[in-house]
Amino acid sequence: MSDVMDREGLEQQLETIRQTALSALASIDTEDALQEWRRAYLGKSAPVMELMRSMGKMPPELRPLVGKAANEVKQALEAALEERGEAVKQAALQHALERDAVDVTLPGRQPARGGLHPVTQTLRDVLAIFGDMGFQVYQSPEVETDAYNFELLNIPSYHPARDMWDTFHILQKGVVLRTHTSPGQIRSMEERNPEPVRVVLPGMVYRYEQISARSEIQFNQVELLVVGKNITMADLKGTLQDFVRRLFGNNARTRLRPSYFPFTEPSAEMDVECFVCGGKGCPVCKRSGWLEILGCGMVHPVVLQNGGYDPTVYTGFAAGLGIERITMLRHRIEDIRYFWSNDIRFLEQF
Repeated sequence: MSDVMDREGLEQQLETIRQTALSALASIDTEDALQEWRRAYLGKSAPVMELMRSMGKMPPELRPLVGKAANEVKQALEAALEERGEAVKQAALQHALERDAVDVTLPGRQPARGGLHPVTQTLRDVLAIFGDMGFQVYQSPEVETDAYNFELLNIPSYHPARDMWDTFHILQKGVVLRTHTSPGQIRSMEERNPEPVRVVLPGMVYRYEQISARSEIQFNQVELLVVGKNITMADLKGTLQDFVRRLFGNNARTRLRPSYFPFTEPSAEMDVECFVCGGKGCPVCKRSGWLEILGCGMVHPVVLQNGGYDPTVYTGFAAGLGIERITMLRHRIEDIRYFWSNDIRFLEQF
């Protein structure tokens, strides 16, 4: 009789566990609460699991009956958990759909897109202008030999003009980061000799300078080179004036000033009338009314000869302009460091 009572007591205990667990499960509506319920009623420390572990202490004749009843309760709880889990999942999905409802009648949103860097924009404009004028783009290496960067451009090792360029020297002797795009003059003449030359040479140059609002250690240059018969200073002036008017507008005024560069003779610098004050004088143009934009001159006979051309037969002109400087003038930018700061507030303006 005691075995019957013990069996009935165990079955009653299992039924109580089942009812309690199902009652608790009915009020659950979140995934986290479901996981807590599973640990409480189906985990290792759950009542039904502890009862199953204690079967070894029961009389042999009770074990099959209790084991069967315990398994039935366990399976019932697992089935109820799966059913409730699906219901909670569907409820969460419905809530998300209602909360994040999309009005398909609204117009589409244009995704944010990047743009060209202002210096790149200016460089493309400059190359397009010279392309329309009949110039070909020529690329030369950024890592140069001392010979191409200085010697062949009429700047021997003892020449004080080398102080005009603060040079980055590579560990390998006689190799430098180019300080200007002028080495491309020699390379282009060597490739095209004896044909006439009309090229534009863009690229990055490097100088060991103190970084400030007006100077950087690396910047873009564009070199201009024309070599042929009967090329004169008038051709140089006309070409540059046409370029300036195409870039800055037909009303842009220019002037040439005498200057000095070792690889040109005579040499000059071209100024454009200040866009800010209209030539009246202001802090931007240092009260002069003019802004320097490039250096130029007739190719030195020594440079022509080093490039393979007979200076008694051929003449030519060259010019070099800084793209960052022109970009600053076009957009009235006061600090060259903005170009390398990667400040999205600055870049988005272009």
